[in-house]
Amino acid sequence: MAMAGFALDDRQRLDWLRLIRSESIGPRTFRTLVNRFGGAAGALDALPELGRQAGRSLRLCTPAEAEREFEALRRRGAHLIALGEAAYPVPLQAIDSAPPLIAIDGDPAALNRPCVAVVGSRNASAAGLKFTATLARELGDAGFVVVSGLARGIDTAAHQASLESGTIAVLAGGLDEVYPTQNIPLLDRIRQRGAALSEMPLGWVPRGRDFPRRNRLVSGLALGTVVVEAARKSGSLITARFANEQGRQVFAVPGSPLDPRAEGGNHLIREGAILCAETAHIVDVLAPMLRQGDLFGPVPFLAREGGEPPARQEALWDELDLPEVLPAPKLELESGFPQQQDVIADVPHRRLLDLIGSAPIAMDDLVRASGRPAREVSRILLELELEGVVQRHAGGALSRSG
Repeated sequence: MAMAGFALDDRQRLDWLRLIRSESIGPRTFRTLVNRFGGAAGALDALPELGRQAGRSLRLCTPAEAEREFEALRRRGAHLIALGEAAYPVPLQAIDSAPPLIAIDGDPAALNRPCVAVVGSRNASAAGLKFTATLARELGDAGFVVVSGLARGIDTAAHQASLESGTIAVLAGGLDEVYPTQNIPLLDRIRQRGAALSEMPLGWVPRGRDFPRRNRLVSGLALGTVVVEAARKSGSLITARFANEQGRQVFAVPGSPLDPRAEGGNHLIREGAILCAETAHIVDVLAPMLRQGDLFGPVPFLAREGGEPPARQEALWDELDLPEVLPAPKLELESGFPQQQDVIADVPHRRLLDLIGSAPIAMDDLVRASGRPAREVSRILLELELEGVVQRHAGGALSRSG
C-alpha cells in the first residue's frame, strides 16, 4: 500500500531518477541500496566504492542527464510517479520487482482502478480479435480498466474496444518510442481516457529482452491476466507466468487443438488456469475479491513446468552483484519477441490467412478485421481456396484446411 503522506520533493525525485538510471541498478538493487543507505542520495554517494569492491567502475547518471529527462517529460505533459506515492498503482507496488519510478502519460487515475490484463497473439485470428473486442468492452462496462502491451493483434483489439471505459498501454521502450509505430495514433487515443506507462527513459528503443520485462508490469498492474490466443512459446505465456508468480489470477480462452494459436491457452488450462469462454467467467472470480478488499491474497498456482532448461537465457535487466540482492529473472528469449528492426511484410494473402483459424469465421467478420475492401477479400479468399489452404463451410464461413 502507499505510505501515508509519502511524497518525494524535487531533489529526492532527481536522486531517485539518477539512481535507477545508473549502471547495473535494477529495481531490486535500488530498493536494497535505498534501505541500506537511508535514501537515494546516500546510495549514489556509496555506489563508486561498491563498484570498486565488485571490481567494476560503475557509470552514474549525472544530475544534468536526470534534469534533461525531467524537462523532456514535462514538455510531453508526462510525469514520474515514485513507488510508495499515493498515485502509484497499488497492485504494481505489491510485486517484488516493482519499478521505483514509472513514467505516466495520460490520466493517472486510471492506474488505481481495478484492472484486467488481456494479452495474446500478434498474428491473431479474426475470431480471436472479435472475442477480444467483446471481452474488453464488457470488462469496461463491468468497471475494469483493460491493460495490455500495445502489440499488434490481440493487444490492439483489447485497447481499441476499451478506449471509452479506459485502458492502459504498457510500453517496452520509452514513452516516445512506440512499437509498433503503426499504433502511435491508437496510443494518442488511449491517453485521452487512460494512460501510457513505461519504466524506461525517453528515447529508449526497445530491445528483445525489454518485451518480457514489460510483461511483468502488464500482469503486475492487474488483478488477473487473460490469455486469448497464444502459441506454446510466446510472450503471452511469459505474461501468464509472471501473473502466476505475482499471485494473480490467470485465465485462458480455450481453442481448437488444430490451431497453433490455441496451444498456449489450452496448455494453461490444463495446468490450472481458469477457463474463460465469456466475460462473466472473469467478473465472477474478481468481483468477490474487490468486495472483500483482498486484492492480492494467495491463489492456486499453476503447475511448474519441468524438463530441460532452455538453451539460452538472458537476464531481463541488470542488477548489482550484492549478497542481499536477488538476481533479475532470466527467460529464454524466443524469436517471437519483436526486435525494433523487424519489418512485417504487408502481403495481403498472408495477412488475411493469419486472420483465419480452424474455427469457421464469417466473410463479413474477415472484411472488418482485415480493413480491406470486400471485393479484394473475396478475390484473395478464392485464391486461397484454390490453393487448398482454406475451406468454405455452409453459409459461406471459412476456416483453414486440415
